Amino acid sequence: MEELTHEGKVFEKIVYPVKEIKNREFEKCAFRLCDFSGSNFSQNRFTDCTFIGCNLAMLKLNHTSLNNVIFKECKLTGINFSECEDTLFTVYFENCLLDYASFARIKMAKTRFIKCTLKGVDFSGTNLSNAILDDTNLERAIFHNTNLTGADLSTAFNFDIDPEINAIKKAKFSQYSLQGLLTKYNLQIV
Repeated sequence: MEELTHEGKVFEKIVYPVKEIKNREFEKCAFRLCDFSGSNFSQNRFTDCTFIGCNLAMLKLNHTSLNNVIFKECKLTGINFSECEDTLFTVYFENCLLDYASFARIKMAKTRFIKCTLKGVDFSGTNLSNAILDDTNLERAIFHNTNLTGADLSTAFNFDIDPEINAIKKAKFSQYSLQGLLTKYNLQIV
């Protein structure tokens, strides 16, 4: 990976934890079963890339661009995505472990989280309008001044969202998870 520009390449089973890979461009690249945990990927640009089965826990992404990047079956715990470039920030997550990540103040309209765990994730000030959180665990996730307008949380679970400090107009919720909208009132729902 010493080259500065990579296009259409497949990186497979690369074990490169706690390393620094900066100022690179990756376009239409695939990363499969790689371990980049604890590495520094700051100031890189990823466009139309896919990560499958990768360990990216605690990855640093300061000033990194993620444009149309797909993550499937990846470990992404503790990543501060709010340090990424917000221009063209488009990501998709499926079967990913994103516990304790931060998406604070990011514009992520229409983002899809499919069968993910998002325990303790920070969505403060995040634009999640029209996002889909399908079969997603939101235990202890932080929603504060979050825009959930039109978002689909009908199969999400373990969330605690205060409708008074978050925009939830036209958001979809299951009738079985409505207690997640009423937690602050300390009601007994039977």
